[in-house]
Amino acid sequence: MDAKAPKAHYATADRIGVLEELLNERYSVRAFLPREVPRETIEHILEVAQRTASWCNSQPWQVLIASGEAKEAFRKAIYAEASSGARDNHDFTPPREYLGVYLERRRESGFQLYNTLGITRGDKAAYAKQALENYNFFGAPHVAIIHTDEPLGVYGAVDCGAYVSNFMLAAQALGLGTIPQAALARHSGLIRRHFKLADDRKVVCGISFGYADHAHKVNSYRTSRASVADTVTFVD
Repeated sequence: MDAKAPKAHYATADRIGVLEELLNERYSVRAFLPREVPRETIEHILEVAQRTASWCNSQPWQVLIASGEAKEAFRKAIYAEASSGARDNHDFTPPREYLGVYLERRRESGFQLYNTLGITRGDKAAYAKQALENYNFFGAPHVAIIHTDEPLGVYGAVDCGAYVSNFMLAAQALGLGTIPQAALARHSGLIRRHFKLADDRKVVCGISFGYADHAHKVNSYRTSRASVADTVTFVD
């Protein structure tokens, strides 16, 4: 079938303006209101995110969304394992080390979080307590688990990353908050067991989402972004 360019509903300036606004507005929400999101709104997010580009159009992402009692049962299970000191069980190798500017950015982001919450620098017990909030999904009423097919390897994970980005932008456009969570993938084995996933399904990350609690101080800070000059090399 011959493809035709879709008719644009908005002027170019409006289209790029909306995209920039959504990207500038979006942040990782770490305190949510308990109110659940209507199913039709969640399905709208999923329909938009499904347009994500992928390697050979493989569309490797599969998405589990837990809500209500199912989310609470999962929260209890993963929080118990995370707080027990169990060893990490990643499906994809995590960063070996943060060096140079990557370490600087990580520290800057972390200290912004701790300073906002009044956590004293060097208070490792408080750091650990805050980290465990990942496994409470920061109070979100919904959590999505993104997983991919093992034979696709890292390419499947990369495609899932693009899907996650579009999921978050679609949620932002519909007035919702999100936080992508690699922390959940530290317990990939538990996730497979809990949701009865096949062994060839590999967990990439989670996304907790819902309505942001804008009154909570933890949602008051914003991380910085490097400049184009710091990240791009033009070769003419």
